[in-house]
Amino acid sequence: MTELLGLRTWLNENLPELARRYGVPGAAVGVLADDQVVEAATGELNLRTGVPTTTDSLFQIGSVTKLWTSTLVMQLVEEGLVELDAAVTRYLPDFRLAEERAGADITVRQLLTHTSGICGDAFVPTTRDEDAVGRYVDDVVPTLSRDVPSGEGMSYSNSGFAVLGRIVEVVRAKSFPRLLREHIGTPLGLRHWAPTPEEALLHRTAVGHVPGRGGTPEPASFWNLPASLAPAGTVLAMAPRELLAFAGAYLDGGGKLLDAATVERMWRPRVPVPDIGMLGGHLGLGWMVLDWNGHRVLGHDGGTYGQSCCLRVLPETGIALASHANGGENAAFHHELVARAVDRLVGLRPSPLPTPPERPGEVDPERFAGRFDSSTMSLEVTVRPDGSAVARSEALTAEARQLQPEPRVTELVRLDDDRLISTGRLFGAHEVLAFSGGGPGRPATHLFHAGRLTRRTA
Repeated sequence: MTELLGLRTWLNENLPELARRYGVPGAAVGVLADDQVVEAATGELNLRTGVPTTTDSLFQIGSVTKLWTSTLVMQLVEEGLVELDAAVTRYLPDFRLAEERAGADITVRQLLTHTSGICGDAFVPTTRDEDAVGRYVDDVVPTLSRDVPSGEGMSYSNSGFAVLGRIVEVVRAKSFPRLLREHIGTPLGLRHWAPTPEEALLHRTAVGHVPGRGGTPEPASFWNLPASLAPAGTVLAMAPRELLAFAGAYLDGGGKLLDAATVERMWRPRVPVPDIGMLGGHLGLGWMVLDWNGHRVLGHDGGTYGQSCCLRVLPETGIALASHANGGENAAFHHELVARAVDRLVGLRPSPLPTPPERPGEVDPERFAGRFDSSTMSLEVTVRPDGSAVARSEALTAEARQLQPEPRVTELVRLDDDRLISTGRLFGAHEVLAFSGGGPGRPATHLFHAGRLTRRTA
């Protein structure tokens, strides 16, 4: 308890300085330890209105929502209503992809572990009503392709989680927001949260911020991404304390949500994830499984349009931490805040984020140069005569261009035999590109970047 009281003081003293350092307009954080929660908040929810951030303010949690969707799926598994290794078509008979007969072999487990290969970033709006997810799976998913074959490796798929959400809707015969309320929110007694944008209006709610002229944060032009992908994390918002109530249920062996055996099943490392700094370790069922110097840490990160969230759970010590921000260099902000807070409580820190070597070796053009395409993005690596490299990424669809309107050029240097690292920062962290396949000194067959696995096309 003494350490927790000391952490409250530390958060109140240091959170404002960290937010200023990383250009975060507003932030809220909560830490769960010894069945107690300490909270802190700083800054403004909206730079246009100047409303102060408070500990009960709502922030979108982005892809941390995938843990909630995974929980809904595993509740069905416990009840014998869904089998992980069953084909998706058992529950959604009309499920299909663009390729002829594609999709028939995709399983529920592959969706949970991001190994289905389905194009992951088709942020196509349908409706704002309760049929938004159903319309997406019926009308949009059949136009999507697999970027890599199912089971070939981890490739982050928002679209895949929309399909999972639809499975739960069909089996329960309820809409996704209602499922969140009845099967998670009500059992946990949540108050400061919103499964729909309309409910968020009833609370003190953060607005996302994006870089404006000169890089200064300015309020985003819209609040949420399409509700059609709500199970992937485009809508759900809450205060840190509510997210910690969810994490606390897992620390309590599932609490009112799941059986203890199911929690351990979800937390078991299953799919390796290449180390690209903010992402690495393994995937469990929905959860990211990280290794902090030999200690198992669970979690997930989330990012929406100008908002971000970081959740970390340490089962060995019974600690959970939720960090929320509405803009700025959020990757570096969350990493430093979480690392320093956990270090103060239990003397444990994650590995530092990767940085470019002082004297990088030359980039091997044979291995790294080339073009790698997904259904929504194209990335081409060019190696210069001086041994450095440059990557040019370009959105290929209208929806992808909404998030990246113009082609982006990234300066790269060699990190090791299979990875390149950016010399500049994105959201405060250096980007890492991991290449695989082909063998040493031969052209890589795959690129893993921002969680997406793509194949060489040129």
